[in-house]
Amino acid sequence: MNKRIRLKLIAAAVLACALPALPVLAQAQTAAKPKVALVMKSLANEFFLTMENGAKEHQKAHAAQYDLIANGIKDEQDTANQIKIVEQMIVSKVSGLVIAPADSKALVPVIKKAIDAGIIVVNIDNKFDDAALKEKGITVPFVGPDNRKGAKLVGDFLAKQIKSGDKVAIIEGVSTTFNAQQRTLGFQDAMSAAGAKVVSVQSGQWEIDPGNKVAASMLNANPDIKAILAGNDNMALGAVAAVKAAGKAGKVLVVGYDNINAIKPMLKDGRVLATADQFASQQAVFGIETVLKALADKKKQSSLSGAVETKVQLVTKDSK
Repeated sequence: MNKRIRLKLIAAAVLACALPALPVLAQAQTAAKPKVALVMKSLANEFFLTMENGAKEHQKAHAAQYDLIANGIKDEQDTANQIKIVEQMIVSKVSGLVIAPADSKALVPVIKKAIDAGIIVVNIDNKFDDAALKEKGITVPFVGPDNRKGAKLVGDFLAKQIKSGDKVAIIEGVSTTFNAQQRTLGFQDAMSAAGAKVVSVQSGQWEIDPGNKVAASMLNANPDIKAILAGNDNMALGAVAAVKAAGKAGKVLVVGYDNINAIKPMLKDGRVLATADQFASQQAVFGIETVLKALADKKKQSSLSGAVETKVQLVTKDSK
């Protein structure tokens, strides 16, 4: 066998050995799709379960485009555990992070860690504190509704059912959160315009039982209040129970915010006058799509800023 033939046979053998590796290489390239983490607040709150389900449906429909890791915390004030979840996502080397922070300030330091690790971060539901972001030298785009505007829609509807001078009370969410503050401001805007007197603002921590206790205390301290404005529907559920226990059903109006399924029968029978729908199933999706676009365009976090306002809608018993 001459030298030329021997070389050809060796080359063919090398090529034959290399060919089976090609599908494996293609498979590895396919597997390199981005991994996006969704970190929410309390999954005991129906609003965030709806958000999670919406995100999972979106990922299922776009399974070839990205993988999703969804996490939540045990209750609305479990800030320490939410920080740990973000730290776990950093270790897991996710490509993007969509977060509804339990606290507008306390999560900022760990978000900076995520950004420093090269993770694209988008903020949903509860906006990060601008001063806290500035202090850490980072920018995080906010994708979500104008909470003040949404609460004013609800408050304006309530205002049509009460008179100038009537006393009302506000049950606020966790007071350190931006969306709680904004909803309270929206309620106050509407009540001020109507000439109603806000006699009490207390935190119900976004949850049913604390909301119930706060509402009961308000009714006891101010037996002549005409309405309770709750910063979310969980607290509105608690307020409805307190109104009934006080023997004031039909005499004290209750409004909420979020349009969870549990509130719908109460809208229908009048126990709750109105709420606001901020489309929980789509909120995370808007954030995920913002992350995916930034990754596709190879943008850096520092080039992402501002807010993408999503819709919020008044819901009453007559809404379709």
